[in-house]
Amino acid sequence: MSQVDLASAVGWQDDDQPVSWNQRDLLIYAVGIGAKKDDFALINELDKSWAPFPTYPVVLPFKGTSQDVVNFRELMTGGKRAPGLPKFDPNRGVHGSQSVEILRPLPAVSGPGWKIKKRIVAVSENKSGIILENESVLVDPQGTPYAKLYSASFNLGAKATGTNFSKRIAGPPQAKPAPKDRKPDWVVRDQTSPEQAVVYRLSGDYNELHINPAIGASTGFGGVILHGLASFGFAARAVVSAVGGGDPRALTLFGVRFTAPVKPGDALETLVWEVGPAPSGSGHEGETELTFVTRNLATGKVCLGAGIAYVKKAEKSKL
Repeated sequence: MSQVDLASAVGWQDDDQPVSWNQRDLLIYAVGIGAKKDDFALINELDKSWAPFPTYPVVLPFKGTSQDVVNFRELMTGGKRAPGLPKFDPNRGVHGSQSVEILRPLPAVSGPGWKIKKRIVAVSENKSGIILENESVLVDPQGTPYAKLYSASFNLGAKATGTNFSKRIAGPPQAKPAPKDRKPDWVVRDQTSPEQAVVYRLSGDYNELHINPAIGASTGFGGVILHGLASFGFAARAVVSAVGGGDPRALTLFGVRFTAPVKPGDALETLVWEVGPAPSGSGHEGETELTFVTRNLATGKVCLGAGIAYVKKAEKSKL
């Protein structure tokens, strides 16, 4: 067994992961994140407004190249193990945050040769556990990057040295605080369905927590919970609808922290504030920076916090 040395894990590169998708995958994903019957830009590939929804790449690390069901446990426990890390309990891992930045418009069909290049960019330890942050870059067969993703996982109860530690070499933009002196510029309410997790899992995340009530009960959630990345997609749709004029191409960066669970059938409310232009030097000049939170109206709790988005703002955004 290798020696535990958290610092040595930062910068470690995993093997490249082959990935692929087609239009059918994109349409299934759109329904999984709550697209409605008149969201033609998401659900009708023949409509002139249709485009791949920009958050789609978040499912590719789960899906890979498979067009069939994926064994979630094998996916989570297989592969190489980064040096310097203790062994983590897969049943005590929590998705802490997620972001996706679209660098180039995604094609409707990938074709062969696409892959995700992965590395660990940050590790931190506190009294509650160890947080790992990963960077994933989606590249085409020529190595051209199309999307950059950052994902943090919180491994509850994991110990290395037992003392506070933190090392970082990269990460996503961080959200500005929601203004306390004014109401949101946009408020979007949406309704998940009791079958939402059943549909969303078809995009590649077959974690039993989201389909088997017994597992949800045994892990303290009181039954099935919705995939955090499905709620993530609901909030992204809210931003595209309210600020981007319903055009999926308008959203170029989107990130959140996962703060509380959602159950299939819960209603969600996304509150959005415009906080200025996207930063100069970010590659998003001319776009608008947003801060947002999403509340679960069934519980009153914020389920997605510290939300950040860069959007090409439509001329007449809905208030």
